[in-house]
Order: sequence, then structure tokens, then C-alpha cells
Amino acid sequence: MKSSQPIGLFDSGVGGTSIFMEIHRLLPMEHIIYLADSKNAPYGKKSKKEIINLSIKNTEHLLLRDCKLIVVACNTATTNAIHELRLKYRVPILGIEPAIKPAALNSKTKTIGILATQGTLSSELFAKTSSTFTKNIEVIEVEGKGLVEAIEHGAKDSQETYALLERLLKPMIEKGIDYLVLGCSHYPYLIPQIKNLLPDNVKIIDSGEAVARQTKSVLKELGILAQTQQRIPEFYTNTNPTVLRELLQLSEPPFNFSLSSLDF
Repeated sequence: MKSSQPIGLFDSGVGGTSIFMEIHRLLPMEHIIYLADSKNAPYGKKSKKEIINLSIKNTEHLLLRDCKLIVVACNTATTNAIHELRLKYRVPILGIEPAIKPAALNSKTKTIGILATQGTLSSELFAKTSSTFTKNIEVIEVEGKGLVEAIEHGAKDSQETYALLERLLKPMIEKGIDYLVLGCSHYPYLIPQIKNLLPDNVKIIDSGEAVARQTKSVLKELGILAQTQQRIPEFYTNTNPTVLRELLQLSEPPFNFSLSSLDF
């Protein structure tokens, strides 16, 4: 593998761009290719077999583009498919899991909330991680039903989405959580609304920064960190690119990118 080869990311849609932003911020020299499989979003409602097959398809597309490392920028795909991907491919494959450990270790009320998709909450990997770190901790798990669809359809700031969040967060607030773990890469785009609904003492955490640090660590260990500026990031989607473009244009500071529709 060469340092000039790209990093590949894929998600069940546009949400994984929240992970891309953190990686791009930490590793601005790297060339990154991102696949948004919005045609099949959300993954959270699909069977484990379907999620594995979609993850293989996405990985194959990225490997055809000579990616040196793959980031599964989707909690549901990570918790259901990363084991199979690592067995099948030799390229390093990183995933994202809900940040349960820091929430559990730092909680003062010993009560934390986890907002995630059905596919993540019902997975074996999630159950193993949760049971490992949440002894003596009350965990309020809530399926974020409808949130991925709202973001994919460009309705993250709508009154309907705000009302949906209000209903979903209510049982967590009533139980006195002091940490809210966002267990889906789409959900960071809802943080402004979530902050308005939560008490001031509740901290919100997601996996973006940790994934970026791990990406840098693996590339450095393998000696394939890009040393000079590579090409601008490339984004591909298999649906209308409007929502993806709008999210990318929200980035601060702004950055240049290419965006194309692709049938995959």
C-alpha cells in the first residue's frame, strides 16, 4: 500500500459525512472517497444478512478505487458486518460503535441514554459492548425510529423532526440521564435540536473524533500516512445528490469537493 492511495468511507446514506468531517479535519492531506448508499437507507430496518451483503458491495466499490483503508461510517453496518468484512478482505477496516464506555465511566447519575437504530440495538456486538461497560449503570435504549429518514430527506430542521426528537428523548429525560450516546452517524446533524430538548447537565457524545484518531493511528502504524496534499475529497451517491451537497456545504471551514451520482 502507498501513502498516496485514498481512504474509503461508506454509510447507509449521508450520515457518515459526520465521520468524514472529523477525519478530514484531522488528516487534511488524505484523499478520501465517500459512498452514500442512500438508495438502501436506512440499514437499521434490514436483516443481518442484507446488511452484510450491502456492506460487501460498498467495500468492493471502494477497493476498486484502490483504497488503502476502509472506514465503515455506519453504526448498523459496523455492529452487524465488520467481522465478516475483516475476514474477507486484507485491507485495514475500521468501524464505529456507540461511545458507551466513556458515558458509563463518567456518568454521575449512573443513568445513560443511547439513541440508535434497531439494527444497532439488536446486534450481538452492541450487546457485548454494552454488557462489558454498563455494570451498575442504568441504560435507557431508544430506537431513533424515523430520524435517519428525516435527515436523508433534508428534513433535519423541520418541526416534525423536532417533535419526533421530543418524544424519543422524553423517557431518557424522565429517568435522569446525564449522558446521551448517539449511536448512529446520522444523528450528529440533530445535535442543535437535541441540545434544546435536553437539560443543561446532559452531555452528548458520538464516535466521530475517536474514529478519526484511530484512522490516523492505523495509517501511522502502517507507514502510509499521506505526507503531501492529495486530491480533493470525492463523494458518490446512488440517489439525488441535493441533500448530500447541502450537508457538505454546511462544513466549517468550507472545503472543496467533487460530488457525483453513481449506480451502485
